[in-house]
Parts: sequence; C-alpha cells; structure tokens
Amino acid sequence: VQLQASGGGLVQAGDSLRLSCVASGGIFSRYNMGWFRQAPGKEREFVAGIRWSGGTYYQDSVKGRFTISSDNAKNSVYLQMNNLKPEDTAVYYCAAASNRLISTTIRAPGNYDYWGQGTQVTVSS
Repeated sequence: VQLQASGGGLVQAGDSLRLSCVASGGIFSRYNMGWFRQAPGKEREFVAGIRWSGGTYYQDSVKGRFTISSDNAKNSVYLQMNNLKPEDTAVYYCAAASNRLISTTIRAPGNYDYWGQGTQVTVSS
C-alpha cells in the first residue's frame, strides 16, 4: 500500500487546512487510517484515527477543531483542521493499519503498517 499525503502549507493562527491522503495498492476499505504529526525535536504523536468498521478518535488537544473522514470510493482519508494554533505546527503523516484496532491501540504508531511521506503544516502566530 502506498500513501500520498498533501494539503499542508503555511497559514496564520485561526485559519483552516484540509489534508488529504490517497491510498493505492490495497483494499482501502479494510484499513484503519490514522493521522500523526511530528514537530522538530519531538516524538511522532497521534492526531486522529478512523476505523474501517466505524469510529473516529482524536487527541485531546485537537478535539472540536479537527475532523477525520474517509471516502472509500476515492481511497482517501482527510483531516479537516480548523482554528489552527502555532502548536499544531508539524509534519503530518497519514498511516494505514491492516490489523484490528480499538480506541487505545489506534493511537500507537507501532500498530500501523504503511506510512505516507508527510506534509508540512506551519501555523504562524
């Protein structure tokens, strides 16, 4: 499975961005999908996840601002980011997991099999 993320950019605090991730080479509808981010000098952290069987999950700091969604017909997962803050600045990665995940395990990067190349999001104050 290959993942291609896009949609990052330089925005001001309070602005919105929509990240997209297109998957190819697998049965997209059977994958759990996640968005992670990594800021300079920090570990990669979970942002949002969506299970193929249903259910969305978010890091507490993005709840109410970010929305993850998927479109099986387009083999794509999206991350709508509203009211962006400078602390959201990071490289954002999409990832796919073939194993069954639950609300806790969907948050662990080690449970994902495939990763996209990352897209930079920079939020200025």
